[in-house]
Amino acid sequence: MKSANSILSGYGTTVFEVMSQLARANDAVNLGQGFPDDRGPPDVLQAAADAVLDGPNQYPPMTGLPELRQAVAAHGRRFYGIEADWEREVLVTSGATEALASCLFGLIEPGDEVVLFDPLYDSYLPIVRRAGAIPKLVALSPPAWELPIDRLKAAFSDRTKLLLLNTPMNPAAKVFTREELAVIAGLLEKHDAYAVCDEVYEHIVFDGRRHESLITLPGMRDRCLKIGSAGKTFSLTGWKVGYVTAAPALLQPVMRAHQFLVFTTPPNLQKAVAHGLRSDVAYFDGLARGMEAKRDRLSTGLAKIGFGVLPCEGTYFVNADFRPLGFNGDDVEFCKHITTAAKVAAIPVSALYAEGSVKSYARFCFAKQDAVLDEAVARLGRHFGAAA
Repeated sequence: MKSANSILSGYGTTVFEVMSQLARANDAVNLGQGFPDDRGPPDVLQAAADAVLDGPNQYPPMTGLPELRQAVAAHGRRFYGIEADWEREVLVTSGATEALASCLFGLIEPGDEVVLFDPLYDSYLPIVRRAGAIPKLVALSPPAWELPIDRLKAAFSDRTKLLLLNTPMNPAAKVFTREELAVIAGLLEKHDAYAVCDEVYEHIVFDGRRHESLITLPGMRDRCLKIGSAGKTFSLTGWKVGYVTAAPALLQPVMRAHQFLVFTTPPNLQKAVAHGLRSDVAYFDGLARGMEAKRDRLSTGLAKIGFGVLPCEGTYFVNADFRPLGFNGDDVEFCKHITTAAKVAAIPVSALYAEGSVKSYARFCFAKQDAVLDEAVARLGRHFGAAA
């Protein structure tokens, strides 16, 4: 038989599904896959339920319901001072992953170069390569995840079409500073390139930090596509509602790609997300405070066991060095070991590197109920306490 697509068929099952399957098989507490286990805001859930009953439940506009696009524009204005025309500069997508795919398919020509930071969310490279681009990876390293400016400059060339930026960054839990963003902005202008900005964790930043959006920097309004996610902002990851804000010239080709990928997104969910985005600022502040408390709860527990816990500036994740525990294998072996022996699942950080050689860190998701986090810490404590 003729072969399948050589790029996509070369990828195995995502590490998140592999570890989740192993967690289910071993009845383990799953701190691997990144999703909250609460119900989400009751008023947003009720808005979705009401919209199903009230209708209509037919195809909404391809670009998204006006109600949601207006809410996205208003959200950008309220939090970042972005003045966006909701009719020409906002697109609703079926999740942030589809937004990424539409941006990359809509903008990339075969042979273009795309700059990415390593480690990275696992969907980035398959989409970039399937679009025909040549990835140029710039590795960030724990524990500080500092921006390697010289290596970043070296990754740019006259063939650079765009940079893919994730801040707050999964899995590094790094929040890029305005100074770092200014360096990136200068390189984009110098090489006449764009930025696809994955900002799904924009409201989950800690310790008094403020999320900075690259699109707000001088000269970036016409070069950036800002991607947001209702799944992360409202702890409703299964809804898969995302949105893109960009200048018309950038958004038009993205819309063309979007219409041939999914065309549109369930109207009741769009109405509910529009309701949620209009929430009082107290909701968004509370989301960050709640996740920060969970970060501290898990980090403290892991540190008491003996892990070397890395700083976490944002996202759902904390990374921990397991070498102080005396485990002699790499991170894949460690994560499989604790899933089967301690009954706690995590993600090996090396699986999220394309070229890096970091092999001693595990990523734990803390976006869980306190009782779940406490049980995971107790299981790991018993296991490594007994082993010691």
